[in-house]
Amino acid sequence: MKHTLNVTVLLLLLFFASQLIGLIITLKYIDVKTTQETGKPSFSNLPFEIERPPLEEKTSFLYIFGAIIMGTLLVLLLIKLKTRFLWKAWFFLAVMLSLSIALAAFFPASLALVIAVGLALWKILRPNMLIHNLTEIFLYGGIAAIFVPLVNVSAAIILLALISAYDIISVWKTKHMVALAKFQTQQKLFAGLVVRYKSPSECAAQDKQKSKKKSPSAARSSAILGGGDMGFPLLFAGVILKTLITTSSPAIAMLKTIIIPIGATGALAYLFWISKKGKFYPAMPFLTGGCFLGALVVWLIRW
Repeated sequence: MKHTLNVTVLLLLLFFASQLIGLIITLKYIDVKTTQETGKPSFSNLPFEIERPPLEEKTSFLYIFGAIIMGTLLVLLLIKLKTRFLWKAWFFLAVMLSLSIALAAFFPASLALVIAVGLALWKILRPNMLIHNLTEIFLYGGIAAIFVPLVNVSAAIILLALISAYDIISVWKTKHMVALAKFQTQQKLFAGLVVRYKSPSECAAQDKQKSKKKSPSAARSSAILGGGDMGFPLLFAGVILKTLITTSSPAIAMLKTIIIPIGATGALAYLFWISKKGKFYPAMPFLTGGCFLGALVVWLIRW
C-alpha cells in the first residue's frame, strides 16, 4: 500500500464526502417540479448571471474533453515559463468561481461570493491542509452545477472512457500529468485533495537526527488525488441523478445515485491497496470502472 492506513482512509473519506456534497449541490440546482412535470431535466439559473455554455448534450463530451486538453497545455506552458503569479491568479479565479456557485446553493448569492473570495484568498495566501481540503470538497459541486445540465448519459459514458485513456497516457507514457502534479504540490496550490504526513521511514530518520542532536527533518510525504479524479465521477453521478429525478422522487433518486460514489470509492480503495510507494498511477480507469459498476447496480434496482 502506497500510504499509511490512516492516511488512505482519510483520503477515501474526503473523496466520498466531495461526491456526496457535490450531488447535494447538483440537486439544489435541479428544478424538480418542472423536471417531473415535463419528464425532461430542468435546472435553475446559475448565480451572478453566469451562463452555461450552449452545448448539445449528445456531443458535449467533445467540447469538455477538448477544454481539458487545452487547459492542461496552458498550465504546462505556465510551468515552462515559470509564471508563478499567473498560476496563482488562475487558481484563485477558478476556486472563487466554483466555490461561489457551490455555496450559492445554500446561501444568498452575495454572501456566497464573499465567503468564496475569503476562502480562496486564505487557500492561496495562507495554505493549510484543513482549508485546502475543505474548499476542495465543495468546489466540485459548483463545477457539476455548470456541466451536469449539458451532458446526457451516453455522453457521460464516452467522456469517462476518453478521460481514462488520456489519464493512462499522461501518467504512464508522456508523464506530463506527473510533472503537473509535482509542480502544483511544490507551489502548495494543488487542484485536488492533499494529505501530508510522516511515513514510518521519515519518522525513524527524524528520531535518528534527534538522537544526534541535529535539527529535525522537515520532510513530508504527500497523499494526493487530482481534481479531475474528483470532478469526472461526480459529473457522471450528477447526470444519473438528473435522469432518475424525471421518474423518481428526489429522495429515491439520491439514494440510488449514491451507489455510484460508493462504487467509485471502492475502486479507489482498491487502487490505493495495490499501489506502491514512489510510483504514480492513473486513477481515472479505476474510478470509471467503479462508476460503471455502480451505474449497473442502479439500473438493476427497481424501487
